[in-house]
Amino acid sequence: MGQANSTHGYSPGASNRFHDPNLDLHHHRSAAAAAYSHHLDVDQQLDYSSEIPDECLALIFQSLGAGDRKRCSLVCRRWFAVDGQSRHRIALNASAEVVPHLPSLLTRFDSVTKLALRCDRKSVSINDDALTLISLRCYNLTRLKLRGCREVTDIGMLALATHCKSLRKFSCGSCMFGAKGMNELLNNCSSLEELSVKRLRGINDGFAAETIGPGMAASSLKSITLKELYNGQCFGPLIVGSKNLKALKILRCLGDWDRLLESITSRKGCLTEVHLERLQVSDVGLIAVSKCPDLEIFHLVKAPDCSNDGILAIAENCKLLRKLHIDGWRTNRIGDEGLIAIAKHSVNLVELVLIGVNPSSVSLMAMALNCQKLERLALCGSETIGDPEISCIAAKCNALKKLCVKGCRVTDSGIEAFAFGCPNLVKIKVKKCRGVTGDVADRLRARRPTLTVTLDADEVEHEAMDLSTCDAGAPECGVEFPPIVSGGIVNADVDATSTSNGGRLQSKSRFSLFAGRSLVACAFRRISNGNANSNDSL
Repeated sequence: MGQANSTHGYSPGASNRFHDPNLDLHHHRSAAAAAYSHHLDVDQQLDYSSEIPDECLALIFQSLGAGDRKRCSLVCRRWFAVDGQSRHRIALNASAEVVPHLPSLLTRFDSVTKLALRCDRKSVSINDDALTLISLRCYNLTRLKLRGCREVTDIGMLALATHCKSLRKFSCGSCMFGAKGMNELLNNCSSLEELSVKRLRGINDGFAAETIGPGMAASSLKSITLKELYNGQCFGPLIVGSKNLKALKILRCLGDWDRLLESITSRKGCLTEVHLERLQVSDVGLIAVSKCPDLEIFHLVKAPDCSNDGILAIAENCKLLRKLHIDGWRTNRIGDEGLIAIAKHSVNLVELVLIGVNPSSVSLMAMALNCQKLERLALCGSETIGDPEISCIAAKCNALKKLCVKGCRVTDSGIEAFAFGCPNLVKIKVKKCRGVTGDVADRLRARRPTLTVTLDADEVEHEAMDLSTCDAGAPECGVEFPPIVSGGIVNADVDATSTSNGGRLQSKSRFSLFAGRSLVACAFRRISNGNANSNDSL
């Protein structure tokens, strides 16, 4: 019988059980790689974010920080468009170099309602034409800040007031337009609620200066802030005519303000907040302020002509007072008499800041016993506050949550009293107190682990003391001055504070010297700081 010859070679079309296994493995790997590559190509073609509605995508962008949001806007054209349409607040560099880019910027950000424009001192700012273009494209603006826009004149302000009639908040600083431009704004923006003016250089000085206000905005204005103005009294008609005014802040403005304060409070006013800083104001002005029975917040900073009589009038008539800041400039004109009146009548006081004031244990005891709601307290630069006074506060101020002690004659013994006193205390800050060492901080933390203790015992003791940076629950003991971030588009403003100091000289005569020479605010601060450094020592 014949048999077919067997062979071990490869026959096409026939199965081969004896082929090389490496060839089979390579075949499977190639097929898997091809399938995976095809899957990646399909995934790359799919945009899963396309299923997210624009409204939801906008909400996601609004929860991001400025940097992340900018990066997300570059992912694709849709994200770029949604980011621009959903931005309601931007800040732009207001130099002349940005003018050619304004049309494209305003086309992209067509929903802006809050705009900040700032130009630095070394650059030429945008002019009237640029501001007119902005007002035409951003006609829904509700908030506008101008900083250093020195090329903007009354003509630009007229265009702004004509096209942006929905403005509710307007702030300007270091600008050159004058009273006419400001009056155009007040006459056209009937919904204006907050007005802040700082270093408006276009206002004429002297008695011939054009008055400002009241205008259509007088019925809606609730807050007016005037800073570093040579002739701030020209805003008198506006202040007097604003019948719904709640907050008035006058900071470092030259001239006598007693008469204007009397005119303001002669009508039935509703002022709830008043800030007076480095003004030529006396007890006459404070007595006028005391005619506001709804006053809740009062700041009196470096007004050397004010005394206990004015504080006494405030205490007796403004019984709703909740926050009180007094910087006595170490003149010793405000002391126990005024503070005891505050303790007696201001039972709703929750925040008290005393700088350059020398209270005794009598007034502090009265304050601790009567102001049972006091939560934030700052005592700075006082020569009469020592361990007994601090121990009294620790024993009696049960509601106290935050305490700042700076430049006072306290030691470890006084600060250690807070290991057992003030059960609600969450933060204590001690600065430039020579008798306080780092050991007391360790003992406080050991006794009260949740208490935040801040000491500067390791710092140089003989450096000049800055009394305007104490933390008493607010960011500073002084008044805040928020600038606007420049250099591109941002989504948040940064707060900055001004620092100043006083001396032991006769402050009244020194203040009169400043007023007589008509110095600008920067020179005002420079001379004051120079006097402080030469006269203050701890």
